[in-house]
Amino acid sequence: MTVEIRVPVLGESLTTAIVARWLKQPGDYVQHDETILELETDKVSVEVPAPTSGVLEACVVVGTEVEIGSVLGAVDEAASAPVREAAPKPEPVIVAEPTPVPEKPVPPKSPEPVAVAARTPAAEIPSSSDTRERRVPLSRLRQTIARNLKVAQNTAAILTTFNEIDMSAARELRAEYREAFEKKHDGARLGFMSFFAQAVVGALKDYPALNAQIEGDEIVYRDFVNLGIAVGTERGLVVPVLHDADRMGFAELERRIADYGKRARTGGLKLEELSHGTFSITNGGIFGSLLSTPILNTPQSGILGMHAIQDRPVARDGQVVIRPMMYVALSYDHRLVDGREAVSFLVRVKQLVEDPRRLLLDL
Repeated sequence: MTVEIRVPVLGESLTTAIVARWLKQPGDYVQHDETILELETDKVSVEVPAPTSGVLEACVVVGTEVEIGSVLGAVDEAASAPVREAAPKPEPVIVAEPTPVPEKPVPPKSPEPVAVAARTPAAEIPSSSDTRERRVPLSRLRQTIARNLKVAQNTAAILTTFNEIDMSAARELRAEYREAFEKKHDGARLGFMSFFAQAVVGALKDYPALNAQIEGDEIVYRDFVNLGIAVGTERGLVVPVLHDADRMGFAELERRIADYGKRARTGGLKLEELSHGTFSITNGGIFGSLLSTPILNTPQSGILGMHAIQDRPVARDGQVVIRPMMYVALSYDHRLVDGREAVSFLVRVKQLVEDPRRLLLDL
């Protein structure tokens, strides 16, 4: 009996995918529920398991766009797993006497060519103009990123405001309690991202317009925070969402952020984990960025950009001292958020990070 392999339901608003990679080839024996291919959608990679055990038959070509429910290939249940047999004993070698008139040996007949479905590997396509150039097709994810960025630029009135944060208190608190924190919370690491996540949640309570969005001729305000954390991967930028981040403490934020980062890089995120964000944070500082203007993750109205921490001379109480400083940037949709609100929001984030006790006391 032959069982068809079909495109599974991909998630909300997704109707098609691209066949990205076959992990097994026609003729291979596969086990039930073993991952045999990967599909690439606009948001994530989707692994497709074998529907049954058997031998994999003809497969859809890599690079083909397929719809939900369409057939990708088939598994023949009747075919059994290959059995390895012991190597046959070598036959004794018999040396023939030479013949008086040696005959011209007849070359073996070449086998007839077998028609095989063409496979288009995700390889570089050489340029016809210059051998030093190469062309690589844009992935679905990269196409989606490009499209969304242009939508943001063409739709929202994006403006950016800047400030700087003295990271001394957060750094000292982290150094003093990091070991105890990890022991208390089963190895969850205390990083700076959770300080900013908590600060953003606190600031959004005071300035809700940055947690809202425009829909038609209405403004949608939220009494919750779904916080997106941008993660750079080899495939492109993804923004997994911490749903109800306003209900999480430092430990839960750290665990979820670490888990999302790991699964983002391995393609293991679920579609629902990439949806319904209300505000985002991006950290270019991990790559060395000192200052940048982040672009909105539409339809959100605000995104906070973190940057590298640098020891810099600053004035404190009439004296010049060296402090670990970070530039921060807030890009916002000026259609909904006024400059006063944006600047005040960023100042509030600065206050909460520079004095983490405010986070604990809700001040």
